[in-house]
Amino acid sequence: MATTSDEMKLTFRMFKDGDSKRRQWKAAIFEADHSHKCPVYVHRTPPCQGSCPSGEDIRGWLQIVRGIEKPPQDMSWQEYAFRRSTDANPFPSVMGRVCPAPCESGCNRNEVEEFVGINSVEQYIGDTAFQENFTFDPPPPLSGKRVAIIGGGPGGLSAAYHLRRRGHASTIFDDHEELGGMMMYGIPEYRVPRDMLRHEMNRVLALGDIDVRLKTRVGRDVSMEDVEKEFDAVVWAVGCQTGRKLPVPGGEAPNCITGVDFLEAFNTGRIKVLTTDRIVCVGGGDTSIDVVSVARRLGRIEAENVTDRPEDMIHGYVAHDSAISAMRTGADVTLTSLFPKEQMTAAEHEVHDALHEGVTILDGVLPVEVILDDTGRATGLKMAKCEFVDNTPKPVEGTEFTLQADLIVSAIGQGGDLEGLEALDNGRGFIDNDKFYQVPGKEGHFVIGDIIRPHLLTTAIGHGAIAADSIDHYLQHQEPIKRPRVDVHHFNLLNKLQESGLEPERYSGEQTRGTSDARFAVHNYEDRSSHEIISHDKLFKGHFAYTPRILRPEHGPGAEEVIGHFAERMDGLTEEQAQAEAERCMSCGMCFECDNCVIYCPQTAVYRVAKGEKATGRYVGTDYAKCIGCHICADVCPTGYIDMAMGE
Repeated sequence: MATTSDEMKLTFRMFKDGDSKRRQWKAAIFEADHSHKCPVYVHRTPPCQGSCPSGEDIRGWLQIVRGIEKPPQDMSWQEYAFRRSTDANPFPSVMGRVCPAPCESGCNRNEVEEFVGINSVEQYIGDTAFQENFTFDPPPPLSGKRVAIIGGGPGGLSAAYHLRRRGHASTIFDDHEELGGMMMYGIPEYRVPRDMLRHEMNRVLALGDIDVRLKTRVGRDVSMEDVEKEFDAVVWAVGCQTGRKLPVPGGEAPNCITGVDFLEAFNTGRIKVLTTDRIVCVGGGDTSIDVVSVARRLGRIEAENVTDRPEDMIHGYVAHDSAISAMRTGADVTLTSLFPKEQMTAAEHEVHDALHEGVTILDGVLPVEVILDDTGRATGLKMAKCEFVDNTPKPVEGTEFTLQADLIVSAIGQGGDLEGLEALDNGRGFIDNDKFYQVPGKEGHFVIGDIIRPHLLTTAIGHGAIAADSIDHYLQHQEPIKRPRVDVHHFNLLNKLQESGLEPERYSGEQTRGTSDARFAVHNYEDRSSHEIISHDKLFKGHFAYTPRILRPEHGPGAEEVIGHFAERMDGLTEEQAQAEAERCMSCGMCFECDNCVIYCPQTAVYRVAKGEKATGRYVGTDYAKCIGCHICADVCPTGYIDMAMGE
């Protein structure tokens, strides 16, 4: 979106045009310079972290990348940022590429010009860890307990990772030939390079005492009862491996398939080319974008005989000579969506790339009927314009039209496959859970990921972390702790002080008035991060100059070059670019050492903490003998870290 020069101009005005609030001018002039309140330094959660389903300390690792928070001695900032990032999510390289980044939608920087490129910096962290072969800290000694994890996708691997860091061994059961779940079988390699993915999965397994049983389906190859006897707890992370068929007449035609089946056939190598001229995909989410983008890359060849049907290739019944396959041409690929393009749930840049690659997108339409020939095969899809009545999509009468199609792909949602596990089925093909991710009525059973409700990879990863905490309490015969209102990984000032050798002295218990000079307490610091997310209106946004986002270089193919193009579309940021992008972070809810409060305090009451005693979150203090409560420090704090709260 183009930005005009007027939009780049910052303003320090208190009110916007049209505001009618009247000021009490006498009080503003003669009484505003003193009050009974003094500054308190308050840590709150930024909205990026509050929006992250895996709960990453995003502001924390951005602070490390930009150089505000320093690493321990003998550790590079890159490794320190990797460790902070993977405290919540062990897959920074993968997530930096494919996560749709709800953190960026929540970023307060959107109120200045545009969000911080969190994904691109996370990819830099993950790719650097890959290149430098960073490893996790050695895990603690084993507890003697072992947990069964059913499903080796992002949720299951996250659970194994967080359980091992709590001292518990695990065994992962997966019915595929490799671990990875949807990361491996649902996302094309040009979006997730398999060497990166395998490296990040192997780094988790390298923690030790995480066994893997592949090509083993619980409920078929192993009974649930045998699993219960062998293990101390069970985590169901089976995901949603079945796609939803089109719920319209004719939707059961053999050449009407699901997006899940199409992508798994591609990612396992069963489908290398298409034998169809026209493909229609119904969707609008990320899965549908992957389907149409893959279809454009595969191209098509002339079918040699009647058995060369597209659905047979999906199910692995047809093989083509590579010399013939090399003569492929582009297929006509159309994506349809109920919603307008700007409201589609797929990531905006993925939609843009699909259009650039020659995909036709028809938005605001819905399928009405699959047109069948005399043999029962689909030859087209009848569509109509869509309107919403009571939040339900309805076809608009008189707007019907037909799209010719040789293959119709339904990417309208996914469901669970609980064959052999019917005791867990809630009647809708999913598994119920409570707030601690326990299965109600099944002691020792926990459930995470899409089988609760289909959502994002990062959501399943976050479930794995919380479930591991619940399992840890269960294995110790403890009640699970009440989850905080803002349930993410937070910056911990005490941990930072301990890491820096600045831990407060032991409190002797004597009665005292005030803590300004006491060494047993942190000087007027309050941590509200588990209860509050800081809004942009608490920031002094006038501090931040217009700074364009640094975009990752893209070299995606156009419609003419897309056939056979399976290279990555985006390059990662350089070290300098990653640091510059991290500097755009406004550090919402945490001091980033700008010195505004020190510079603007008219009483010199706000001061920098002595160099040998400062740490992230403890950069400034207040001399309350000098402070008159003028609140200027709070007004000019860019990050909303200062509250005029002492005295309330």
